[in-house]
Amino acid sequence: MSQSLRQALTTGRLDRLAIAVSGLCVAHCFVTAMLLGLLASAGGIFESPIFHEVGLGLAILLGAVALGHGAVVHGFMMPAAVGALGLGVMTGALTMDHGLQESVYTLIGVGILALGHDLNHRAGR
Repeated sequence: MSQSLRQALTTGRLDRLAIAVSGLCVAHCFVTAMLLGLLASAGGIFESPIFHEVGLGLAILLGAVALGHGAVVHGFMMPAAVGALGLGVMTGALTMDHGLQESVYTLIGVGILALGHDLNHRAGR
């Protein structure tokens, strides 16, 4: 493991990055809903399945590294379990048709995942 990655993990920087990415996901969901309401032609770009799949892949990667490392270092599994639940809800949301229900489940999953990262960050102090 590289020194910079190890430092990012031990200082909680990776958890803070993951929380920021979760915030970007929330912003994306709200902005997409607004754009769809205002500019129906812009919806095709943001509703593309690849956009959501790449975002989920990034969330899974950051979650596995940050939450997994936290579980190993501080031995507290709850943050990883909470984060995994959030990722599961987000994954389930991808199986739904685009619309309000998918957005609500995605936002719930993102919130749960962010909570897992926050718990991980606090446990590492």
